[in-house]
Amino acid sequence: MSTREVSKRAYRLAPTNHTSFYPRLIGTHGAVAANSYLSVNAGVDVLKAGGNAIDAAVAATFVEGLVNPQMHTIGGECPILIRLAGERRVISVNGNTAAPMRATPEAYRARGLADVPDEGILAAGAPAAFSALLTVLARWGTMRFAEVVAPAIELAKRGFPVSVGLRDQHKYGIAPLESKFRAEWPGSAGVYLPAGRVPDVGQLLKNEALARTYDYVANAKDPLAAFYRGDVAAEIAKFSRERDGLLEREDLERFETRIEEPVSLRFGDTELFKCGFWTQGPAELQTIALMERFDLKSMAPGSADYCHLLIEAMKLAFADREQYYGDPAHVMVPGEVLLSEDYTKQRAGLIDPRRSNRELRPGDARRNAALLPEDEHFTPKSWGAGTVHVDAVDAKGNMASFTPSGGWLMSAEVIPALGFALSVRMMTFYLGPAHHPNVLAPGKRPRTTLTPSLAFKGGKPWMTFGTMGGDNQGQWLLQFFLYRAAFGMGIQEAIEAPKLSTEHMPGFFAPHQGIPNRVRIEARFGRQLIDELKRRGHDVDVAPDWTEGFVSAAQYDEDTGLIEAGCDPRGSKAECFPAFAYVW
Repeated sequence: MSTREVSKRAYRLAPTNHTSFYPRLIGTHGAVAANSYLSVNAGVDVLKAGGNAIDAAVAATFVEGLVNPQMHTIGGECPILIRLAGERRVISVNGNTAAPMRATPEAYRARGLADVPDEGILAAGAPAAFSALLTVLARWGTMRFAEVVAPAIELAKRGFPVSVGLRDQHKYGIAPLESKFRAEWPGSAGVYLPAGRVPDVGQLLKNEALARTYDYVANAKDPLAAFYRGDVAAEIAKFSRERDGLLEREDLERFETRIEEPVSLRFGDTELFKCGFWTQGPAELQTIALMERFDLKSMAPGSADYCHLLIEAMKLAFADREQYYGDPAHVMVPGEVLLSEDYTKQRAGLIDPRRSNRELRPGDARRNAALLPEDEHFTPKSWGAGTVHVDAVDAKGNMASFTPSGGWLMSAEVIPALGFALSVRMMTFYLGPAHHPNVLAPGKRPRTTLTPSLAFKGGKPWMTFGTMGGDNQGQWLLQFFLYRAAFGMGIQEAIEAPKLSTEHMPGFFAPHQGIPNRVRIEARFGRQLIDELKRRGHDVDVAPDWTEGFVSAAQYDEDTGLIEAGCDPRGSKAECFPAFAYVW
C-alpha cells in the first residue's frame, strides 16, 4: 500500500449527529453553554426573564467564578467577543490584567527571582474580569448588575454543591491543596475547608465573603467605581501591602477595559474572529492560512496527510507567537505581515509534507523573509486546565463568547474580606531579554492563552465557541473550526471528533518550556495513523481517548431563527471538567 493510500485510509472520521455521545440541542429562543449546570441555569434564567445574550453570559460567568474557583474567579481575566443583533461587526474586549506600576524586572531580581513567580502576590496584577463584565453589561446588556449577579449571590449565601473537580482536580482542587491552605493560606482555608476539613462531593459550600462583596457592589450607585476605587480596592491594596506585593490602590484606580477591533481571517465562505495579538488567537488564523496553501479539502480530516499538515503548520504559527506576540500598547506586533499572503506563502514553503521538523522556526516578519536567523530566536527556558468558557445566543441574534480564567485556588490566597483570589497571569511575563515582546513593564498586559472565538458564514453570523486548556486552547479550537468550515461537520460532531496537540513551542506559562516535535494524540485516531505519523518523524505521545478537547459552542441561523448548542463529553468522562448546554 502506498503512503498516499495509508494517509487517506488511516482513519475515517464518521461520528454522525445521531450517533454522537451527546444529542443535538436545537431551539429558537436562546442557548447557553458553559462548564457548570449552575452557570447555564443562571444564564438561561436571565434570557427567560427578558435579558439578552450579553446579560446571560455575564450572569453565567459570575456563577462560574463561584462554583468553579479552581478554574476561574472574579480576580482573574475574561477576554470577550460579541456580535450584536442586526450588525455585521464583531467587538473584541480586552479583559486582561495589567502589571502594577512598581512591577519591573529589577523589582523581581532585587528579590532574588529569575522569573515572575507562578503563585502568590508577586504574580498579581489588577483583577480584570470584573471590569470586563461590567463594561459589556453597561454598553450592550439590558439588565442592571444587581440583576445579573443575583444568582451568584444566592448560591454564595445558601451554598452550592461541591463538584468532583472542585474537590479533586489534579493540583487545582481543594483536596490536593489542603495542606497548603492549612500551612500558608488561611484566607483560602476559611472558605474551602468548612469545619476544618475538605468538603465532600455534593456537600453545600458557602462563600459568604464573596456574597458580601457582590452585595456591596450591587448596592453602589456606580458598581465599577465601588470595585476599583471603593472598599474592594482598599481591601485588595491592603492585602497586597501586608504580603509585600507590588499591586497598589493606584493600579486599581487607573485600570480600564479596552474595547478593540478583532483580528480575523477569511476561509472559504467563513470568517473567523479572534481577540488581538495579546492572546494566542491569531496563531490559529496563521495556522489556517498556512494550511490553506495546500489542497486541504481533498484530505480526509482523520488522515495522516491532514494531521501532519496541521501539526507542521501549528509549529510555524506558534513559533511566531513566541517571537512576536505581546501587548500592542507596549510593543509593535507585525500583525499585518504575519497574516499577509506573501508572508504565509513563504512560510508554507517550509513545510515538508512527508517529514516533521524538530526546529523552532519563527519567520522574519520585520523583513518579510521566510525564516529568522538562528541567533535572533527567542530561546525557551504544560498546559493547565484552569479556565472555563461561556457561550450565549438569544433569539434576536446577539452572540457572546466569554473565556474567563485566573484567580485560581492553587495560585493565590483568597482575600478573607472579599472571598476571591487575585490572578497570577503575570507569570507569563519574561524578565528578559529586554527586547522580548512579552518582557515585563509597568502597566503592560501579559500575553495570554485565553482565546474566545466567533465566526461568520456567508457574511452572516454563524457561531461562538471556546475551550479551556492553556497553550492547547488555540490548537483544539482551530481543529473544531476546520472540522466544521472545511469538512462540513455539525457542532456536536465536530466537538466530539478526535483531536491532538503539539508541545513543540515554548509555553506561555513559566518556565516557558516546550518539547520539540512532541505530539499528543487521542488513541481513537487509530494505530495505523499513529504509526504513520511516527514514520514521518513525529514524537507521538498516545493520549487516552476523550482527553484532547473540552470545546463548547453555540450557533445562530439568521435565516431560519434556529439556534443550536453543543458541549464536550470529554468533561463528563474526565469527571473534573463537566460541560453543559441548554437550548429552548
